[in-house]
Amino acid sequence: MKALCWEGVNRLSVERVPDPQILNDQDAIVKVTLSTTCGSDLHLIDGFIPTMQAGDVIGHEFMGEIVDIGRGVRRRKVGERVVVCSFIGCGRCWYCTHDLWSLCDNTNPNWELARDTLGFETGGVYGYSHAMGGFKGSHSEYIRVPFADFGTFPVPDGVGDLDALYASDAAPTGWMGAHMGGVKPGDVVAVWGAGGVGQMAARAAQLLGAERVIVIDRLPDRLAMAERYMDVETIDFSQSDVPADLYERTGGRGPDVCIEAVGMEATGAPDGQYAYDRVKQQLHMQQDRPIAVREAIQACGKGGSVFVLGVFGGMVDRFPLGMLMNKGLVFAGAQQHGHRYIPMLLKRMASGELTARQLATHEMSLDDAPRGYDMFKHKKDGCVRVAFRPHS
Repeated sequence: MKALCWEGVNRLSVERVPDPQILNDQDAIVKVTLSTTCGSDLHLIDGFIPTMQAGDVIGHEFMGEIVDIGRGVRRRKVGERVVVCSFIGCGRCWYCTHDLWSLCDNTNPNWELARDTLGFETGGVYGYSHAMGGFKGSHSEYIRVPFADFGTFPVPDGVGDLDALYASDAAPTGWMGAHMGGVKPGDVVAVWGAGGVGQMAARAAQLLGAERVIVIDRLPDRLAMAERYMDVETIDFSQSDVPADLYERTGGRGPDVCIEAVGMEATGAPDGQYAYDRVKQQLHMQQDRPIAVREAIQACGKGGSVFVLGVFGGMVDRFPLGMLMNKGLVFAGAQQHGHRYIPMLLKRMASGELTARQLATHEMSLDDAPRGYDMFKHKKDGCVRVAFRPHS
């Protein structure tokens, strides 16, 4: 079959790879209908995630049709249209049974490598390095899905493929940020990043009752999309002192909840802080650029909360711990616990409360995936996300 492979830093190619096989009785084989780019994939492409190997198939956000199942699969059947959570959960360990699915104890066969690389064990993730399990990714014609009874979710008839696609990762990640960030009716919420996850976090905040939602980015097309589809306020950080602007908009109090949806390669205003972080990252003196996290802590109102959705992989410098403590902030972050949210999100999509298909600004075949990632990485032609159709 065809698949998009990582061949080295900033090198992708479409190659022929072996078809997936049922390896365990709880596996399913899914024919991939749609798969999409994600900002966290750029960390792989740019070489910031260790333990990648040439030939690894990437991609983790997808939906499709079940074409084969192991004899131990009880809840799914061949022919079902399903969305698959990007994180793999066993459904039985302590973490899964407490809805902390991305922390699963049983789905990462390379747990020792994860401990050596990250300092702790993670759950498995499709197409996201050998430290995260070494699983083949979703930018392929077919994919093996372990623990299919728990990780696949039937798509309601009223939900289109493009909406269902983003129930795999962007929508549950965004919802988790708003939910676990503690958004409640009447809150003012600020979201850093107007990509797919940031926009889904903004919509989740609205549905959880936020009175005002303010989205921060520098790309006009993304800010315009957030305004058009969600009627949020926006700030162009390249033209604004963001904390000062947020304090002014909130009567000097600051947002109640701040959600960071940017991650380790954050850009910032052309000031000393951005240059400092970029140089240290390029010299491998720190792994991440925590620009948006620092700004969220600085801007958040006293007694508020900051939730980190962007992917980070290591140590950061100049972390404002004193401000975090003295302002009385609740600070948290997580990889997405998608199994907890996907069924609810699909119901909201079916009712029309939540749409995500607008995120797919571009569609193309898998053969064009290297070009699609180039567009996505460099934000060409107003690209927010590219959706690939492997069988087109």
